[in-house]
Amino acid sequence: MARVVFTSNLLRHVECPESEVAAETLGGALQQVFAAHPRVRDYVLDEQGELRKHVAVFIDGQRARDRSGLSDAVRPASEIYVLQALSGG
Repeated sequence: MARVVFTSNLLRHVECPESEVAAETLGGALQQVFAAHPRVRDYVLDEQGELRKHVAVFIDGQRARDRSGLSDAVRPASEIYVLQALSGG
């Protein structure tokens, strides 16, 4: 099963432990995580269901390309990392 990991800066704000999911797309993987931990959805997706501007997702080391449809392919052994960009100076 694919592994979904959230960075520690997201973990400080909402429960989103590492999860293992069976999905064929990024959207399917995230929906499984959101079903178990609904509060994390608003940190990752906007009101239209697209990745938020300051969220980056990497699947097997490659940045996800489809930020709106979340159709990037996920393999059973994929590693998905969800990162929230930090800003400041």
